Amino acid sequence: MFGMKRTRRAGVVAAIAVGVTLVAAGCAGGGSGGSTDGGDGGDGGDANLSITMLPKNLGNPYFDTSTGGAEEATAEFGGTFEEVGPSEASPTSQVQYIQTAAQQGAGGLIVSANDPEALCDALDEARSAGVKVVTFDSDTNPECRDLFINQATAEGIAKVQVDLITEQIGDEGQIAILSASANATNQNAWIEMMEEELAANHPNVELVEVVYGDDDDQTSFDKTAALLQTYPELKGIVSPTTVGIAAAARYLSTSEYKGKVALTGLGTPNQMREYVEDGTVTAFALWNPADLGYLAAFAAQALITGEITGEEGDSFEAGKLGSFEVGPDAGVLLGDPFVFDADNIGEFDF
Repeated sequence: MFGMKRTRRAGVVAAIAVGVTLVAAGCAGGGSGGSTDGGDGGDGGDANLSITMLPKNLGNPYFDTSTGGAEEATAEFGGTFEEVGPSEASPTSQVQYIQTAAQQGAGGLIVSANDPEALCDALDEARSAGVKVVTFDSDTNPECRDLFINQATAEGIAKVQVDLITEQIGDEGQIAILSASANATNQNAWIEMMEEELAANHPNVELVEVVYGDDDDQTSFDKTAALLQTYPELKGIVSPTTVGIAAAARYLSTSEYKGKVALTGLGTPNQMREYVEDGTVTAFALWNPADLGYLAAFAAQALITGEITGEEGDSFEAGKLGSFEVGPDAGVLLGDPFVFDADNIGEFDF
Protein backbone atom coordinates (compact mmCIF):
# COMPACT_ATOMS: atom_id res chain seq x y z
CA MET A 1 0.00 0.00 0.00
CA PHE A 2 2.76 2.41 0.91
CA GLY A 3 5.65 3.57 -1.21
CA MET A 4 9.37 3.31 -0.80
CA LYS A 5 11.62 5.90 0.76
CA ARG A 6 14.92 7.34 -0.43
CA THR A 7 17.72 8.41 1.90
CA ARG A 8 20.73 10.39 0.76
CA ARG A 9 23.46 12.40 2.41
CA ALA A 10 22.99 15.41 0.25
CA GLY A 11 26.34 16.96 1.09
CA VAL A 12 28.09 13.91 -0.39
CA VAL A 13 25.87 12.77 -3.21
CA ALA A 14 25.51 15.14 -6.14
CA ALA A 15 22.11 16.74 -6.44
CA ILE A 16 19.70 15.70 -9.16
CA ALA A 17 19.71 17.89 -12.23
CA VAL A 18 16.30 19.50 -12.21
CA GLY A 19 16.20 21.49 -15.41
CA VAL A 20 16.10 25.11 -16.36
CA THR A 21 14.85 27.60 -13.75
CA LEU A 22 11.85 29.59 -14.90
CA VAL A 23 12.66 33.23 -15.54
CA ALA A 24 9.27 34.25 -14.18
CA ALA A 25 9.08 31.92 -11.22
CA GLY A 26 10.20 32.86 -7.78
CA CYS A 27 13.10 35.29 -8.24
CA ALA A 28 12.04 37.54 -5.40
CA GLY A 29 15.51 39.00 -5.15
CA GLY A 30 18.74 39.19 -7.07
CA GLY A 31 20.93 37.45 -4.54
CA SER A 32 23.90 35.34 -5.50
CA GLY A 33 23.66 31.62 -6.02
CA GLY A 34 26.47 30.61 -3.68
CA SER A 35 26.26 27.56 -1.42
CA THR A 36 25.11 27.96 2.17
CA ASP A 37 27.01 26.40 5.04
CA GLY A 38 24.93 24.31 7.44
CA GLY A 39 25.86 26.50 10.41
CA ASP A 40 24.89 29.85 8.91
CA GLY A 41 22.03 31.94 10.27
CA GLY A 42 20.93 32.69 13.81
CA ASP A 43 22.48 30.51 16.51
CA GLY A 44 22.33 27.40 14.35
CA GLY A 45 26.00 26.36 14.37
CA ASP A 46 25.06 22.90 15.69
CA ALA A 47 21.66 22.82 14.02
CA ASN A 48 20.04 19.53 13.04
CA LEU A 49 19.90 19.95 9.24
CA SER A 50 18.29 16.55 8.63
CA ILE A 51 15.52 17.22 6.09
CA THR A 52 12.66 14.82 5.35
CA MET A 53 10.53 15.45 2.26
CA LEU A 54 6.95 14.12 2.25
CA PRO A 55 5.08 14.70 -1.03
CA LYS A 56 1.45 13.75 -1.53
CA ASN A 57 2.56 10.53 -3.16
CA LEU A 58 5.64 8.97 -4.70
CA GLY A 59 6.01 8.29 -8.42
CA ASN A 60 4.41 11.61 -9.37
CA PRO A 61 6.61 13.51 -11.90
CA TYR A 62 5.67 16.87 -10.40
CA PHE A 63 6.82 15.81 -6.93
CA ASP A 64 9.88 14.05 -8.33
CA THR A 65 10.95 17.44 -9.67
CA SER A 66 10.19 19.33 -6.45
CA THR A 67 12.08 16.69 -4.48
CA GLY A 68 15.08 17.18 -6.77
CA GLY A 69 15.04 20.89 -6.00
CA ALA A 70 14.87 20.27 -2.25
CA GLU A 71 17.72 17.80 -2.47
CA GLU A 72 19.83 20.29 -4.42
CA ALA A 73 19.23 22.97 -1.76
CA THR A 74 20.02 20.59 1.08
CA ALA A 75 23.32 19.73 -0.56
CA GLU A 76 24.14 23.43 -0.77
CA PHE A 77 23.61 24.08 2.93
CA GLY A 78 25.28 20.84 4.01
CA GLY A 79 22.35 18.88 5.41
CA THR A 80 21.10 15.34 4.97
CA PHE A 81 18.05 14.51 2.88
CA GLU A 82 15.40 11.81 2.81
CA GLU A 83 12.23 11.46 0.74
CA VAL A 84 9.38 9.32 2.08
CA GLY A 85 5.74 8.96 1.18
CA PRO A 86 2.74 6.85 0.29
CA SER A 87 2.03 5.38 -3.12
CA GLU A 88 -1.50 6.83 -3.08
CA ALA A 89 -2.62 10.36 -2.24
CA SER A 90 -5.31 9.81 0.41
CA PRO A 91 -6.14 12.13 3.36
CA THR A 92 -4.48 10.08 6.12
CA SER A 93 -1.81 8.19 4.15
CA GLN A 94 0.94 10.62 5.19
CA VAL A 95 0.38 10.36 8.95
CA GLN A 96 2.69 7.41 9.61
CA TYR A 97 5.54 9.10 7.73
CA ILE A 98 5.22 12.24 9.84
CA GLN A 99 5.31 10.16 13.01
CA THR A 100 8.34 8.20 11.83
CA ALA A 101 10.24 11.34 10.85
CA ALA A 102 9.70 12.77 14.33
CA GLN A 103 10.71 9.53 16.02
CA GLN A 104 13.88 9.38 13.93
CA GLY A 105 14.86 12.91 14.91
CA ALA A 106 14.35 14.89 11.71
CA GLY A 107 15.26 18.54 12.01
CA GLY A 108 12.90 19.68 9.29
CA LEU A 109 9.85 18.16 7.61
CA ILE A 110 8.65 19.42 4.22
CA VAL A 111 5.08 18.31 3.43
CA SER A 112 2.61 18.69 0.57
CA ALA A 113 -0.60 17.96 2.44
CA ASN A 114 -3.27 15.62 1.13
CA ASP A 115 -5.79 17.15 3.54
CA PRO A 116 -5.78 20.44 5.51
CA GLU A 117 -6.86 18.87 8.81
CA ALA A 118 -6.11 15.14 8.76
CA LEU A 119 -2.37 15.67 9.33
CA CYS A 120 -2.60 18.23 12.10
CA ASP A 121 -2.37 15.94 15.13
CA ALA A 122 0.71 14.20 13.74
CA LEU A 123 2.31 17.51 12.75
CA ASP A 124 1.62 18.99 16.19
CA GLU A 125 3.36 16.02 17.78
CA ALA A 126 6.32 16.43 15.45
CA ARG A 127 6.60 20.13 16.24
CA SER A 128 6.41 19.38 19.96
CA ALA A 129 9.41 17.10 19.41
CA GLY A 130 11.34 20.01 17.89
CA VAL A 131 10.76 19.31 14.18
CA LYS A 132 10.31 22.42 12.01
CA VAL A 133 7.39 21.89 9.63
CA VAL A 134 7.25 23.55 6.22
CA THR A 135 4.33 22.86 3.92
CA PHE A 136 4.61 23.42 0.18
CA ASP A 137 2.29 23.13 -2.82
CA SER A 138 -0.75 22.16 -0.67
CA ASP A 139 -1.15 23.61 2.81
CA THR A 140 -2.51 22.41 6.13
CA ASN A 141 -4.40 24.67 8.47
CA PRO A 142 -1.91 27.46 9.32
CA GLU A 143 -1.72 26.54 13.00
CA CYS A 144 -0.39 23.07 12.09
CA ARG A 145 2.91 24.18 10.54
CA ASP A 146 5.66 26.80 10.78
CA LEU A 147 5.72 28.05 7.17
CA PHE A 148 3.85 27.50 3.92
CA ILE A 149 5.76 27.84 0.64
CA ASN A 150 3.14 28.96 -1.85
CA GLN A 151 3.91 28.36 -5.51
CA ALA A 152 1.83 31.39 -6.51
CA THR A 153 -1.22 33.16 -5.20
CA ALA A 154 -4.43 31.19 -5.48
CA GLU A 155 -5.94 34.13 -7.33
CA GLY A 156 -3.12 34.17 -9.87
CA ILE A 157 -3.30 30.42 -10.49
CA ALA A 158 -7.08 30.49 -10.87
CA LYS A 159 -7.06 33.48 -13.20
CA VAL A 160 -4.37 32.20 -15.56
CA GLN A 161 -6.30 28.96 -16.08
CA VAL A 162 -9.59 30.76 -16.67
CA ASP A 163 -7.88 33.16 -19.07
CA LEU A 164 -6.37 30.28 -21.03
CA ILE A 165 -9.52 28.18 -21.36
CA THR A 166 -11.84 31.08 -22.17
CA GLU A 167 -9.48 32.35 -24.84
CA GLN A 168 -9.20 28.87 -26.37
CA ILE A 169 -12.98 28.32 -26.58
CA GLY A 170 -13.90 31.81 -27.73
CA ASP A 171 -15.27 32.79 -24.31
CA GLU A 172 -18.47 30.77 -24.62
CA GLY A 173 -19.68 27.21 -24.16
CA GLN A 174 -19.47 24.38 -21.65
CA ILE A 175 -16.31 23.49 -19.72
CA ALA A 176 -15.47 20.98 -17.00
CA ILE A 177 -12.72 20.71 -14.38
CA LEU A 178 -10.68 17.54 -13.84
CA SER A 179 -9.16 17.93 -10.37
CA ALA A 180 -6.98 15.78 -8.12
CA SER A 181 -8.53 14.51 -4.87
CA ALA A 182 -11.68 16.04 -3.41
CA ASN A 183 -9.79 16.93 -0.21
CA ALA A 184 -6.78 18.68 -1.80
CA THR A 185 -6.48 22.11 -0.19
CA ASN A 186 -4.84 23.84 -3.12
CA GLN A 187 -7.13 22.34 -5.76
CA ASN A 188 -10.27 23.36 -3.91
CA ALA A 189 -9.06 26.92 -3.37
CA TRP A 190 -8.21 27.31 -7.07
CA ILE A 191 -11.51 25.81 -8.20
CA GLU A 192 -13.53 28.12 -5.95
CA MET A 193 -11.71 31.14 -7.37
CA MET A 194 -12.08 29.87 -10.94
CA GLU A 195 -15.82 29.63 -10.36
CA GLU A 196 -15.87 33.19 -9.05
CA GLU A 197 -13.82 34.48 -11.98
CA LEU A 198 -16.06 32.71 -14.48
CA ALA A 199 -19.22 34.07 -12.89
CA ALA A 200 -17.88 37.61 -12.70
CA ASN A 201 -16.24 37.98 -16.09
CA HIS A 202 -17.30 35.14 -18.40
CA PRO A 203 -21.11 34.88 -18.32
CA ASN A 204 -21.28 32.84 -21.52
CA VAL A 205 -19.05 30.06 -20.17
CA GLU A 206 -20.82 27.31 -18.22
CA LEU A 207 -18.91 25.09 -15.78
CA VAL A 208 -20.92 21.87 -16.01
CA GLU A 209 -19.05 19.63 -13.55
CA VAL A 210 -15.96 19.17 -11.39
CA VAL A 211 -14.65 15.58 -11.36
CA TYR A 212 -11.78 14.02 -9.44
CA GLY A 213 -9.05 11.79 -10.82
CA ASP A 214 -7.31 11.38 -7.42
CA ASP A 215 -3.95 12.20 -9.04
CA ASP A 216 -4.02 8.75 -10.61
CA ASP A 217 -3.25 8.48 -14.33
CA GLN A 218 -5.80 5.81 -15.24
CA THR A 219 -8.57 7.29 -13.10
CA SER A 220 -7.98 10.71 -14.66
CA PHE A 221 -7.95 9.16 -18.15
CA ASP A 222 -11.29 7.43 -17.45
CA LYS A 223 -12.83 10.58 -15.97
CA THR A 224 -11.89 12.47 -19.15
CA ALA A 225 -13.63 9.88 -21.29
CA ALA A 226 -16.70 10.00 -19.06
CA LEU A 227 -16.91 13.80 -19.24
CA LEU A 228 -16.87 13.75 -23.02
CA GLN A 229 -19.55 11.07 -23.16
CA THR A 230 -21.75 12.85 -20.61
CA TYR A 231 -21.46 16.31 -22.16
CA PRO A 232 -21.43 16.03 -25.97
CA GLU A 233 -21.35 19.85 -26.26
CA LEU A 234 -18.29 20.20 -24.01
CA LYS A 235 -15.82 22.71 -25.44
CA GLY A 236 -13.03 22.62 -22.89
CA ILE A 237 -11.45 20.93 -19.88
CA VAL A 238 -9.32 22.57 -17.18
CA SER A 239 -7.11 20.23 -15.15
CA PRO A 240 -5.22 22.01 -12.34
CA THR A 241 -3.07 18.96 -11.63
CA THR A 242 -0.06 17.62 -13.52
CA VAL A 243 -1.28 14.02 -13.46
CA GLY A 244 -4.75 14.98 -14.62
CA ILE A 245 -3.77 17.23 -17.51
CA ALA A 246 -1.33 14.67 -18.91
CA ALA A 247 -3.91 11.86 -18.68
CA ALA A 248 -6.58 14.03 -20.30
CA ALA A 249 -4.19 15.00 -23.09
CA ARG A 250 -3.33 11.35 -23.67
CA TYR A 251 -7.02 10.55 -24.10
CA LEU A 252 -7.75 13.51 -26.35
CA SER A 253 -4.70 12.98 -28.54
CA THR A 254 -6.04 9.72 -30.01
CA SER A 255 -9.75 10.54 -29.91
CA GLU A 256 -12.22 12.24 -32.21
CA TYR A 257 -12.15 15.22 -29.85
CA LYS A 258 -8.57 16.20 -30.65
CA GLY A 259 -8.58 19.78 -31.90
CA LYS A 260 -12.25 20.16 -31.00
CA VAL A 261 -12.14 20.13 -27.19
CA ALA A 262 -9.63 22.50 -25.63
CA LEU A 263 -7.50 21.37 -22.69
CA THR A 264 -5.46 23.51 -20.32
CA GLY A 265 -4.44 23.57 -16.67
CA LEU A 266 -1.23 22.94 -14.77
CA GLY A 267 1.42 20.63 -16.21
CA THR A 268 5.14 20.15 -16.62
CA PRO A 269 6.84 20.77 -19.97
CA ASN A 270 8.26 17.26 -20.27
CA GLN A 271 4.84 15.69 -19.67
CA MET A 272 3.04 17.98 -22.07
CA ARG A 273 5.57 18.56 -24.85
CA GLU A 274 4.26 15.91 -27.24
CA TYR A 275 0.68 17.10 -26.79
CA VAL A 276 1.61 20.71 -27.52
CA GLU A 277 3.65 19.68 -30.53
CA ASP A 278 0.86 17.49 -31.97
CA GLY A 279 -1.81 20.16 -31.47
CA THR A 280 -3.79 18.48 -28.69
CA VAL A 281 -2.97 21.31 -26.27
CA THR A 282 -2.45 24.98 -27.15
CA ALA A 283 -1.12 26.34 -23.86
CA PHE A 284 -0.94 25.49 -20.16
CA ALA A 285 0.65 26.96 -17.04
CA LEU A 286 2.83 26.09 -14.06
CA TRP A 287 5.62 27.37 -11.87
CA ASN A 288 8.94 25.57 -11.62
CA PRO A 289 8.38 22.76 -9.08
CA ALA A 290 12.15 22.39 -8.69
CA ASP A 291 12.31 25.97 -7.45
CA LEU A 292 9.38 25.27 -5.12
CA GLY A 293 11.18 22.37 -3.46
CA TYR A 294 14.46 24.31 -3.40
CA LEU A 295 12.81 27.25 -1.62
CA ALA A 296 11.03 24.95 0.85
CA ALA A 297 14.33 23.34 1.86
CA PHE A 298 16.02 26.70 2.43
CA ALA A 299 12.99 27.83 4.45
CA ALA A 300 13.33 24.75 6.64
CA GLN A 301 17.04 25.48 7.07
CA ALA A 302 16.30 29.08 8.08
CA LEU A 303 13.80 27.88 10.70
CA ILE A 304 16.13 25.20 12.05
CA THR A 305 19.10 27.55 12.42
CA GLY A 306 17.03 30.34 13.94
CA GLU A 307 17.53 32.74 11.05
CA ILE A 308 13.75 33.18 11.10
CA THR A 309 10.89 32.18 13.38
CA GLY A 310 8.10 32.34 10.79
CA GLU A 311 6.81 35.74 11.90
CA GLU A 312 5.43 38.08 9.25
CA GLY A 313 8.24 40.32 8.01
CA ASP A 314 11.01 37.77 8.65
CA SER A 315 13.38 37.43 5.69
CA PHE A 316 15.84 34.76 4.65
CA GLU A 317 18.19 33.86 1.82
CA ALA A 318 17.35 30.97 -0.49
CA GLY A 319 20.53 30.32 -2.44
CA LYS A 320 20.26 31.05 -6.15
CA LEU A 321 16.65 32.29 -5.77
CA GLY A 322 17.67 35.24 -3.60
CA SER A 323 15.84 36.79 -0.65
CA PHE A 324 12.29 36.01 0.47
CA GLU A 325 10.03 37.56 3.07
CA VAL A 326 7.44 35.84 5.25
CA GLY A 327 3.95 37.20 4.63
CA PRO A 328 0.60 36.85 6.41
CA ASP A 329 -0.28 33.46 7.93
CA ALA A 330 3.41 32.48 7.77
CA GLY A 331 3.30 32.19 3.99
CA VAL A 332 6.15 32.66 1.53
CA LEU A 333 5.37 33.29 -2.13
CA LEU A 334 7.53 31.75 -4.87
CA GLY A 335 6.21 33.80 -7.80
CA ASP A 336 3.74 34.03 -10.69
CA PRO A 337 2.54 31.18 -12.93
CA PHE A 338 4.26 30.81 -16.28
CA VAL A 339 2.45 29.97 -19.53
CA PHE A 340 3.94 27.30 -21.80
CA ASP A 341 3.05 27.05 -25.49
CA ALA A 342 4.53 25.87 -28.78
CA ASP A 343 6.79 28.92 -28.97
CA ASN A 344 8.61 28.35 -25.69
CA ILE A 345 8.13 24.79 -24.46
CA GLY A 346 11.34 23.60 -26.12
CA GLU A 347 13.34 25.87 -23.80
CA PHE A 348 12.48 23.89 -20.66
CA ASP A 349 13.42 20.47 -19.36
CA PHE A 350 11.57 19.33 -16.24
